[in-house]
Amino acid sequence: MQQQSLGGAKYYVCFKDDFTKYRRVFFMQSKNEVSKCLETLPNEAKNTVHMIKEVLSDGGGEVVNSTVKSLLEKSGISSREEGQDAGGLLREWYTIISREIFNPMYALFTTSPGDRVTYMINSSSHCNSNHLSYFKFVGRVIAKAVYDNKLLESYFTRSFYKHILGKNVKYTDMESEDYSFYQGLVFLLEHGVNELGYELTFSVEVQEFGVTEIRDLKPNGRNLPVTEENKNEYVKLVCQEKMTGAIRKQLKAFLEGFYEIIPKRLISIFNEQELELLISGLPNIDIDDLKANTEYHKYQPTSLQIQWFWRALRSFDQADRANFLQFVTGTSKVPLQGFAALEGMNGTQKFQIHRDDRSTDRLPSAHTCFNQLDLPAYETYDKLRSMLLKAIHECSEGFGFA
Repeated sequence: MQQQSLGGAKYYVCFKDDFTKYRRVFFMQSKNEVSKCLETLPNEAKNTVHMIKEVLSDGGGEVVNSTVKSLLEKSGISSREEGQDAGGLLREWYTIISREIFNPMYALFTTSPGDRVTYMINSSSHCNSNHLSYFKFVGRVIAKAVYDNKLLESYFTRSFYKHILGKNVKYTDMESEDYSFYQGLVFLLEHGVNELGYELTFSVEVQEFGVTEIRDLKPNGRNLPVTEENKNEYVKLVCQEKMTGAIRKQLKAFLEGFYEIIPKRLISIFNEQELELLISGLPNIDIDDLKANTEYHKYQPTSLQIQWFWRALRSFDQADRANFLQFVTGTSKVPLQGFAALEGMNGTQKFQIHRDDRSTDRLPSAHTCFNQLDLPAYETYDKLRSMLLKAIHECSEGFGFA
């Protein structure tokens, strides 16, 4: 496909599939504007050679070796001179730096207890006095990788992607971050407050470095009881505190760096699933491997609905297969060892398909902490395929927060 730039020069763009097309059109429409934001990046990145050594270090010792420093200097990011690189060095630099960002010794991110694979901001990162500067740097690196069309070995929780997009978090986003707390919220919403067996107030206990602190969710919240009339407000406020308030400073610094490279209004055209694929790429999902590592509950491998399910999944393109994997596991990441090594909240957990005996007018639902799909016993293949696609595209979760 031939396009014409603002300066009159013509260039060609190759579209591979629907997802790639969406991404390329986005950058054709915005890259001229974003390039202005990038003019100051080389100088800052040049300074980050020193910053990385100081920031990502333990006791002042270097963690970034001479190879990484060489990559920084040659990649075109650390110097105004264009590196003699066909793209390999830049890709390698992004690979190395994305691994170092998540090194637990730096305390910037921690793995989500729900799947032990995706990352979330470490609320205790302030143990590193310069952590906010580091988060801003990380934000710039990730945005620059998206701009450069370079993929990172980085998978985050759904709420983190929503923060980048400026979308409201939902209480269901808590499932992969604190499953036991999420279960408590579900019980509270579905039952009466008096069935809890204990008094609940508009406050939350936070444990940090062995010290327990009570934080009010609203003024004098520790003295305000949760009632049947205000329990929805409590759920909203406690989720905001746990997924946003506890990391507000770190998140602000990260987003400041990210938006300097790609403004919020440009990145917000995506949803959280698409943003994950922008950052981490479209996975190659082996349906035979997934099928070989699947457990069935109230279904048999020979059940008609199960045969239809695998037929439907094979009919999906790679983008919809990635959407499906996100829907049932919370991330599009495929384990290096294959689906036999799929992680759940309690360790290795195979993909599960449970029969949902409720109405077949319901969409399939998922429990990402257990890699579980609840599949109604649909009457026809076409209905099963249609309902499954609708579920993975809409990701129906309910109970959004304003």
